[in-house]
Amino acid sequence: MYHVVCATTNPAKIQAIHQAFDDIYGEGCCHIEPVAVDSGVPEQPFGNHETRTGARCRVMNARQVRPEADFWVAVEAGIDDDSTFSWVVVENQNQRGEARSATLPLPAVILEKVRAGAALGPVMSTYTGIDKIGRKEGAIGVFTAGKLTRSSVYHQAVILALSPFHNDVYR
Repeated sequence: MYHVVCATTNPAKIQAIHQAFDDIYGEGCCHIEPVAVDSGVPEQPFGNHETRTGARCRVMNARQVRPEADFWVAVEAGIDDDSTFSWVVVENQNQRGEARSATLPLPAVILEKVRAGAALGPVMSTYTGIDKIGRKEGAIGVFTAGKLTRSSVYHQAVILALSPFHNDVYR
């Protein structure tokens, strides 16, 4: 059984990581341990580089907290141009896998508040009345009418980031 350290305590992200590991390695393949670690970037990262840096820093910090784990995984959500997206970073002792998630275009009324300094989650909670929406379906769930959720989009990206770990051609 793999010991997988999630560099987050966010239930939407943990669910995505757990499901992706079950899908790739088989149900019940891992023990997930969430840890709260710093991203080294602002609460609301902007741009591809800052968001990817946040995910990489989270993995690095999770490795320091739980060096005995088999895998360390981080999901960092950010804003790029007029959209929200995330970077996923997965590491084990020998290699790293990274993948960028699908992007969701955001409405101007939401972007205006985010660009003024507010993080997307609180802006969406105010807009929808859903407390801590970033720990639930997120903006993705709201604007896709529930067809996708934060977790379902992250799930795909985690599966993509896991590709180097179970395909010999990456080694």
